[in-house]
Amino acid sequence: MIQRERYLDWLIRNKNNGLVKVISGVRRSGKSSLFELMKEKLRKDGISDEQIIHLNFEDLRYIELRDFLKLNEYILKLTPKNQNYYIFLDEVQNVKKFEEVVNSLNLQEKLDIYITGSNAYFMSGELATLLTGRYLELKILPLSFKEFYSEYSYLRPEEAYEKYILTSFPYLVHTENSDDRAIYIQGAYNDIVLKDIITRYGITDQDVLERILVYLSSVIGSEVSINKIANVLKQDISISNNTVERYVDALVNGLILYKAPRYDIKGKSLLRRLEKYYLVDMGFRSLMLPDAKQDYGHILENIIYLELKRRYYHVYVGKNNKYEVDFVCIDSHANPTYFQVALQTLDEKVLERELRSLEMIDDSYPKYLLTLDTINKNANYNGIIKMNALDWLLGVEK
Repeated sequence: MIQRERYLDWLIRNKNNGLVKVISGVRRSGKSSLFELMKEKLRKDGISDEQIIHLNFEDLRYIELRDFLKLNEYILKLTPKNQNYYIFLDEVQNVKKFEEVVNSLNLQEKLDIYITGSNAYFMSGELATLLTGRYLELKILPLSFKEFYSEYSYLRPEEAYEKYILTSFPYLVHTENSDDRAIYIQGAYNDIVLKDIITRYGITDQDVLERILVYLSSVIGSEVSINKIANVLKQDISISNNTVERYVDALVNGLILYKAPRYDIKGKSLLRRLEKYYLVDMGFRSLMLPDAKQDYGHILENIIYLELKRRYYHVYVGKNNKYEVDFVCIDSHANPTYFQVALQTLDEKVLERELRSLEMIDDSYPKYLLTLDTINKNANYNGIIKMNALDWLLGVEK
């Protein structure tokens, strides 16, 4: 299995801390595999197999345990001894009233509980209410470029990147056949849209939902308002802004899309309109847009955004008077770091334009320009650090 070090370290760090560990993320992003990595670590640390209980509630062998009372009884029978047990519950949203059994089991000090889920419960305020605040959440994404490259280290990073932009789903790392890859991505899409979004939100018009998703996939990296989306749709159908907003929220909560709000750098406050949207995996964009791979600039921006989501607490689109900064990232100490992303900056006018947005920020916090330049790929422009984006994704400091 591919090592997911950042996520595994988080699980190890929070082991036996008395809180439920919630692992959320889009379907097929590797949540179950992360559980396998954690179980492997536990065994290496001397934990016996009888102390590890793993149930996947999409497996029909456990369909009777979707009754929360039966599940509670089942686990208690498997944990009679006065020793530590590690309980892994996959896709637990399939258990009716799952929060009641999880809360009850968590009262047993000997039980260390880990749960996963793919739908909106795990991206909304409902979870805090359902689990009465006694949990920590780890939000995971499909493979980072560094994780992906660990399987292709015999290639140059540029060659591996060409494969990575096709999809970052762990299962497809070594799938070279384009038809097999497309079938898998279509299946993932169907699971997310049909099982997690339409069912959960009671969406009555799948066609409209998918039209919105296709449109937002086509304007990645561009500022978009609900009104603008509605106006595009109204060329063909009758739809209200409220319906558009509800459908967009469903796509975001379904984890197929991420919304980056705008941040006023000078006023240090969030702005309420013209967000940007990014896809959780580039394979979905290729599925919906036949010429998707040609838009290398927005593909790079999308990939950088997802990596920033992995590294920082908050990721925003920056506004500084009339200038736009691609990303403002806030760390755990509320300090900002600024990022500008460009495909290439060999043209002096392009370099000047990209630097200007960062130069106009009147503070001393870190500022980066990330590009795919291979000539003069690293430089320092009065404190603005230019780095090759692939080096940055791989954690290479030069």
